[in-house]
Amino acid sequence: MTDLTRNQQLVFNALSKHAAPMSAYTILEELRDSGLRAPLQVYRALDKLCAAGLVHRLESVNAFVACRNEGCEHSGAAVFAICDDCGDVAELADEAAMSTLQATANSTGFRLEKTTIELHGACRRCSSQ
Repeated sequence: MTDLTRNQQLVFNALSKHAAPMSAYTILEELRDSGLRAPLQVYRALDKLCAAGLVHRLESVNAFVACRNEGCEHSGAAVFAICDDCGDVAELADEAAMSTLQATANSTGFRLEKTTIELHGACRRCSSQ
């Protein structure tokens, strides 16, 4: 793991404890007692953690999750299944799907550097209720 600053470690630990994505302001509220007082402190930590591949930003819900797939920082690709009912997020690792995306991009001359796919629906627990 990358050497993290105190703030980065606090933010990463907060995200790692939760299955559901967290907004920067939710992270800030959780870490106020640890000395984080300003949104900028959280956003700086999140920027560095995202750049290091330790955290992902979920655009569709404007929130963040800790990376749970060891290989995605090398592949530049991440796929998330987001339950619209309970908010849980599963990070999916499917090399065949990533290879297909890479091949499709390559066939058009596009150099794929990073991709995040967000699938919305209901998790197994919520869809069986």
